Amino acid sequence: METLTALKIAHGVATVLLLISALGLAIWVWRTRRNGDATAHTRTLQRPQVFIWLLMGLALLSMPFTGWWMVHLVGWPLGQTWLLASSVLYTVAALGWFWLVVRLNRLRKAPAGGNGKFTFALALFSFVCFIAIAGLMGAKPV
Repeated sequence: METLTALKIAHGVATVLLLISALGLAIWVWRTRRNGDATAHTRTLQRPQVFIWLLMGLALLSMPFTGWWMVHLVGWPLGQTWLLASSVLYTVAALGWFWLVVRLNRLRKAPAGGNGKFTFALALFSFVCFIAIAGLMGAKPV
């Protein structure tokens, strides 16, 4: 298989895994809270869900490398607006995701403290950033 094609597939799979995993966790928390469990968000870092978080982390780590390698193989200059915007959005979204993991871990250890609305806002912000990045990648002007 050609290197560029393999990189496109790896990058696309990482993106899909990241978004589906985040959506799956969100649906799980929503359904659990809807059934009357107000502490569902504190259990998102327990054993079954840790696999999903690790999968998202692995996808997050692989995307900058596969993305840069694809840009390098194609020969696009890194100064293009859509590349710069997606890189900045990726950095902000990844930092938001890491902050979310730390926050959820603190909530797991001390479920009484913390604001669930801020945690939700942080998760939603990261998710919207990743959707915007996917939009920039899909609508690139090149």
